[in-house]
Amino acid sequence: MNQIDITSLLLLLLAALGIFSNNMPITLAMIVLLLLRVLHMHYMFPWLEKYGLTIGIIVLTIGVMTPVASGKISIQTLWSSFLHWKSLLAIGVGILVAWLGGRGASLMSSQPTVVAGLLIGTVLGVAFFRGVPVGPLIAAGILSLLIGKM
Repeated sequence: MNQIDITSLLLLLLAALGIFSNNMPITLAMIVLLLLRVLHMHYMFPWLEKYGLTIGIIVLTIGVMTPVASGKISIQTLWSSFLHWKSLLAIGVGILVAWLGGRGASLMSSQPTVVAGLLIGTVLGVAFFRGVPVGPLIAAGILSLLIGKM
């Protein structure tokens, strides 16, 4: 009798939660990881652990900066953001979120056991509280403040 691959079942469950919560990034990530397991490409896991977060941040930064690069947001618009209180508040919140993300990345590196909980919490928040999947980095940053770790 074959043994059940608990890790693959967990990845399937998380993919199902991603589908249920309409969270395409989580669904695709779980399917890619499941395919790597099924296709016995385990040699990719150390590389993904080492560089995956960095590559993801690069892609995210490209996505965020594309309106500036395409000219949709002009330099004048960027500079005028320093003249309105709402824009200044947005800059401050952006700094806070970036700082939290940095704390979150450190926490996830130093305590990888929290990653699954953060991922499940993010998916459940999307599924049951009509949240938006902003990612586990910020959640990890907030967690680091709550548990006093970095």
